[in-house]
Amino acid sequence: MSLMLVFNLLMLSSLIAGAVVYDIRCRRIPNRLVLTGIVIGLFVRTFWDFNGESVSMSQSLAVVVSAAMGGLSGLFLFLPFYALRTMGAGDVKLLAMVGVWVGSQTVFWAAVFTLAAGGVLALAFALYSGVLRQVLQNVQAMVMSTTARMQGAPALPRSTIQTTGRLPYAVAIACGTSLALVHRAGWLPL
Repeated sequence: MSLMLVFNLLMLSSLIAGAVVYDIRCRRIPNRLVLTGIVIGLFVRTFWDFNGESVSMSQSLAVVVSAAMGGLSGLFLFLPFYALRTMGAGDVKLLAMVGVWVGSQTVFWAAVFTLAAGGVLALAFALYSGVLRQVLQNVQAMVMSTTARMQGAPALPRSTIQTTGRLPYAVAIACGTSLALVHRAGWLPL
């Protein structure tokens, strides 16, 4: 493992850890942290690829474009969840930042693993806080509303869905990103 790869992993881990701490404390992820992570990630990609290997000046633009595509992939993978109001904008932007650091293919797996981790986190939170019944009623209402919209009927009113609390979803993103990196290293075959 190259020294630059270790640096990349430490930088990404530090940025995500900062987001996790802030999200747990304030239930939001600061734009400043995400933007800093994106800028540093693009700068690092100017000189090193996703595996920490040095790139020539002729390869540099291709690697930076690939990093930007990873960021856009992360953004677009979670944008529908933001549109459905099941995820906050900070969570979407955090996955975009992860995409800059890891690239499109790995950010796809990070999104998949994040959704799985988020489900486990949501279930644990619902059980812990005693709101599991309301969560299940909310899921039923969302499914019925989506089905109605797909059949051309008006959506059910949002008043049928009651908030049960906000999850610090950066925790799920941290878990999902970690699993995606383990998968990329070949330690978690799928």
